[in-house]
Amino acid sequence: MAEFINNSEKRRKSLLELGIGILEGNNNLQFVSRFEKQIEQATSRDIVYIVDGMVNTGRPIEELKKAVSKVINLMYIPLKENQPGSYEMIPFIKALVDENHEMELRMKEIKNFVKTINISGIDREQLTQLKSDLLLKIQDLEIFDRHYIRKENILFPQLEKIWQDYRCLQVMWSLHDDARKSIRKLKQSLQMDEMAMEQFNQQIGELFFSVYPLIYREEKILFPVAVEEIPQKDWTLMHQLSADVGYAWIDEPEVLENSEAKAEQKFSANQDMIDLDTGLLEVGDIIRVFNHLPVDITYVDENDEVRYFSNPKNRLFPRSKAIIGRQVQNCHPPESIDVVNRIVEAFRNGEKDEASFWIQMKGRFILIQYFAVRDEDNNYKGVVEVSQDVTEIRKLEGERRLLDW
Repeated sequence: MAEFINNSEKRRKSLLELGIGILEGNNNLQFVSRFEKQIEQATSRDIVYIVDGMVNTGRPIEELKKAVSKVINLMYIPLKENQPGSYEMIPFIKALVDENHEMELRMKEIKNFVKTINISGIDREQLTQLKSDLLLKIQDLEIFDRHYIRKENILFPQLEKIWQDYRCLQVMWSLHDDARKSIRKLKQSLQMDEMAMEQFNQQIGELFFSVYPLIYREEKILFPVAVEEIPQKDWTLMHQLSADVGYAWIDEPEVLENSEAKAEQKFSANQDMIDLDTGLLEVGDIIRVFNHLPVDITYVDENDEVRYFSNPKNRLFPRSKAIIGRQVQNCHPPESIDVVNRIVEAFRNGEKDEASFWIQMKGRFILIQYFAVRDEDNNYKGVVEVSQDVTEIRKLEGERRLLDW
């Protein structure tokens, strides 16, 4: 057993040398051939370790994604032979695999549409109809975002708790965003009166090259390792949390009952009154008040750990209880981490107390604000994030002093 562990460690360190070499541009045949034996023996777990080490170099995410793709392509044969067993006993993963299958069916339909659109000789009326039909199919792909959200907000936090080499997840999250962007870009192109075919075909290529590699990496790398290392009781809780996010194209799996898992997420049933300085409220009252505010609220403590989020009826950004205790840096895609760190450090050092951003999302104007939290002695105690749809607020003019419903 000890010899097996030693061999695995040696192989991983050697493969990490290969990965960093490729990241530095040293991917010629002579260099790669030095690692031929280790490549042939590579496992899904090895790739988790390698990518983590590559991320640890601090190189830009775009460079990392290209280099990681080359590494995974080199290990295509041993990964191809990795045939995971049935996921029937793990509904959380089975749902993700079933969604992948549905996604592949839709991508095949889109491929047929693209072939027809590119046929020379079709008239303007036919092209208009094809564009309209294809737009509906591209819009249908947006529901697949639920698949990515469940990974980001439920699966990733669990893996971060048990993996020391969890930073590989940052690369996958960035790939999620690439897929999302490619769908948005295609929607915009198909909604235009005039569509440049060269640009359209390029965007279609980006869609296929973002979706299919993600499915491959999930089913050949991420899922087999996760199933091997996450305890069954945790899968049950994760499955329960999934119902809040929803599923893409598949029926909602039956939520498994597990008293141990339910106990972990149950809020303390203490009904004593809590002194809030300006009033006394029961726990239930506090929860209801926060959840009825027309804003998303998230609190991150002084150790950069997520401690709380509100659950309003119309939430702007997805949240899952799985993020509680998670490092705030891991709750954002890699491209945003630098901004998050700058905000936190400026608050911690007392340089700033507030940071505001605003974006347009799904036709709405969203204000996102961060506020430093400090105690009575002005010691830094964390950050409150408040997000609000201010579309209607921006339209207000004059005064309204009378009730007008």
